[in-house]
Amino acid sequence: MGWMADETGLEKTPANYIALTPLSHLRRAAHVFADRVAVIYGAHRVTYAQYYDRCTRLASALAARGVSGGDVVATLIPNLPAQAEAHFGVPACGAVLNTINTRLDVDTVAYIFSHGGAKVVLVDPQFLELAEAAVAAMDVPAPELIEVADAAAGWPASGRHAVYEDMLAQADPDFAWVMPQDEWESLALNYTSGTTGRPKGVVYHHRGAYLMTMGTVVSWRMQLHPVFMAIVPLFHCNGWNHTWMMPLLGGTVVCCRDITATAIYDAIRDEGVTHFGGAPIVLNMLVNAPDSERRSFDHVVEVFTAGAPPAPATLGKIEALGFNVTQVYGLTETYGHVTECVWRGDDWDGLEQSEKAAIKARQGVAFPMMEHITVMDSDMAQIPMDGAAQGEIMIRGNSVMKGYYKNAPATAEAFEGGYFHSGDIAVQHGDGYIQIADRAKDIIISGGENISSVEVEGVLMGHPDVNLAAVVAKPDDKWGEVPCAFVELKPGTAPSEADLIAFSRETLAGFKAPKRVVFQELPKTSTGKIQKFELRKVAQGL
Repeated sequence: MGWMADETGLEKTPANYIALTPLSHLRRAAHVFADRVAVIYGAHRVTYAQYYDRCTRLASALAARGVSGGDVVATLIPNLPAQAEAHFGVPACGAVLNTINTRLDVDTVAYIFSHGGAKVVLVDPQFLELAEAAVAAMDVPAPELIEVADAAAGWPASGRHAVYEDMLAQADPDFAWVMPQDEWESLALNYTSGTTGRPKGVVYHHRGAYLMTMGTVVSWRMQLHPVFMAIVPLFHCNGWNHTWMMPLLGGTVVCCRDITATAIYDAIRDEGVTHFGGAPIVLNMLVNAPDSERRSFDHVVEVFTAGAPPAPATLGKIEALGFNVTQVYGLTETYGHVTECVWRGDDWDGLEQSEKAAIKARQGVAFPMMEHITVMDSDMAQIPMDGAAQGEIMIRGNSVMKGYYKNAPATAEAFEGGYFHSGDIAVQHGDGYIQIADRAKDIIISGGENISSVEVEGVLMGHPDVNLAAVVAKPDDKWGEVPCAFVELKPGTAPSEADLIAFSRETLAGFKAPKRVVFQELPKTSTGKIQKFELRKVAQGL
């Protein structure tokens, strides 16, 4: 099928078939955009020619340390220039990049070092004690630690290990990049959060990352020379692959060690940031920032948001500040975002703000690089697209992981039936747009009725005194389980538990309204996601 009768001589050659890889973007940018600023971090400002040189030297230095094809190089670094450089320099020597969550505990980091087989770790001094303790806890050969100092932020090198900048200075600037011969070769190894057991190693290939960069340009309606602020941690789905994408457009990456409202507003005003991605907690932070932390700006900032669906109330407020938000959805296993809420201007521009915000909270339709994303029932049949029937989001396309490293059973289970099983419960509207109802484990079943924690959270977030809300199941003798809300209040407010329950009942059916409201700071991951498993533990004892 698809072959002509005589294709003699029509073969793949180096002239007409090259393995797809995001490394190609930086090699091209080093020439096409040589003098444009590529990376900014305080006083650190490098052009694309300099960026390419630094990545080349990193590849050379790693190779000189014995790192070769298929070896793993790990990082424990915030969103700083060296973390961006590792995204190119590590694979440029044929190795696989393993960016590690800097907020993990010693035991988990030791497990990742061991399971992934890291040969070298680039580590920021802030996390050096974590890395050293993890190495000490290993019972297999340990990786070499290399310190990436950040003296300007108060984190100079300790002197106990080799130093990153010294290593680059001694490296070969003419090192020949090791480009993949097969686009299925592994590019990155990312570990899941592991909240219910040991984290699983998700393996990315060069093809998937390349196509992710191309699809994102289309979906984000991007033009040449965007200024992108790296807010999503680069250890989370490799920052949704945006660092690999920016050289494609000759864009500028603005790095940031600590994400605050002040840092974001300053970068927008001072550096002209045009794009960033972030969890809904980032939107809340910007909306609720006091005037003293805000800066005015005169351009629209495009924002991708993902994670828990943002409350419509938050979306309504953020856009009035000059941000255009697009809801996206994805998982570690899909390189980041793979669905988007494509805005249908002619149909939706005339709606009331509350209606617009409700639509913008949908997860939407597949990105252009994906093949098919839909919602299926337990028999893997398409659910009715009526906005009510629920099923599991199923994903098929080139930006789906190769599988779980050293875990064939989990890989087979995840890919059963020819789709990646997301574990997310959703409805589908008549136009095909997907809207998450809940994670399968977050659905609350009360007296036989399913309650979406997302729906209850969205209502609570509409209360003027609520900053963040999370809803989990609380055991109940009569109903089996009932909704229990955990709420972070805005400074200077003090509504009562009864106030919030009454407020939720104005919108929700009685059985959906929370039966308990607990006021506390919500536990969060480094990417801003609320750790509901911690809240479930609290709810068990109420």
